[in-house]
Amino acid sequence: MIRFESDYTEGAHEKILEQLVKTNYEQTPGYGQDVHCEQARQYIKKACANDNLAVHFLVGGTQANTTVIASVLRPHQGVISASTGHINVHETGAIEATGHKVIAVASEDGKITASQVKNVYDAHWADPDHEHMVQPGMVYISHPTENGTIYSKKELQEISAVCQDCGLPLFLDGARLGYGLAAPGNDLGLPDLARLCDVFYIGGTKVGALFGEAVVICNDNLKKDFRYHIKQHGGMLAKGRLLGLQFETLFKDGLYFEMGEHAIRLAMLIRDAFTRKGFNFLYDSPTNQQFPILPRSALEKLSAKYSFSTWARIDDEHTAVRFCTSWATQEDAVKTLVEDIMSL
Repeated sequence: MIRFESDYTEGAHEKILEQLVKTNYEQTPGYGQDVHCEQARQYIKKACANDNLAVHFLVGGTQANTTVIASVLRPHQGVISASTGHINVHETGAIEATGHKVIAVASEDGKITASQVKNVYDAHWADPDHEHMVQPGMVYISHPTENGTIYSKKELQEISAVCQDCGLPLFLDGARLGYGLAAPGNDLGLPDLARLCDVFYIGGTKVGALFGEAVVICNDNLKKDFRYHIKQHGGMLAKGRLLGLQFETLFKDGLYFEMGEHAIRLAMLIRDAFTRKGFNFLYDSPTNQQFPILPRSALEKLSAKYSFSTWARIDDEHTAVRFCTSWATQEDAVKTLVEDIMSL
């Protein structure tokens, strides 16, 4: 079985494994206070063109989301998200478990707009009973989204402007950020995120690391006591150097960006094959996630040899599925898949 169902089916890039072995017997302080974490912070700040950032390393995406959101919101506040946002559909109520409501807004492609944010904010304060309701306290987006779509710089600028006008911190989930940055048509870079977001994170788990996400806090008002929140949420890894070392390796010589480009190039080969065979797509995704709509006969043929995710039932005969490439996807596997798609 050749697996295309997710971008975390493999372990880690060999350069990370090499560094883990090479430094295995080093003695360092714990809890992210070691030289590798500090060097990784410096590399990330340089990539973001901003020395005033606070960078913290956590183990996984759900942990990063819950820790950041709980640290920002007051007890009576909630977070605005697309209805398809990861925190709303794929985190088992983790945000609600911290005592905060996810205020979901409708989205056809996984993105939300500045006008939607403003509408939610205005509707709350216009309601005479607003004190009896959860107050919108921040905004959550992801780049790429759950549906593989990406925000343009213009869209992010507009959302950022509304957030500033309304006093709503903007948080960007970058679990697959490496693939978004490498996507065709993307015009956002790390310096843009550092300028337009209050906090975002750089995903490692899905982009070449064994595990780990780098939370980047841009807003000075959100930096104070964040390590307390990490500890309280069980995220302060004793052997924190394992996280720092991975991001040090990912950002030292541009490996993070190279892996993103690799995954995108192969995803576009898959996309092109489905397009040439006349299949439509559920979403117009330029990233490593592709969502072709396939008839039952094609599903049966492909599922005998490949593993992929079922995404949405379209009708009795058609289903939208997800094929996902990653930093570790092999050229030969994609070549074989393309040949089988063309023979459908």
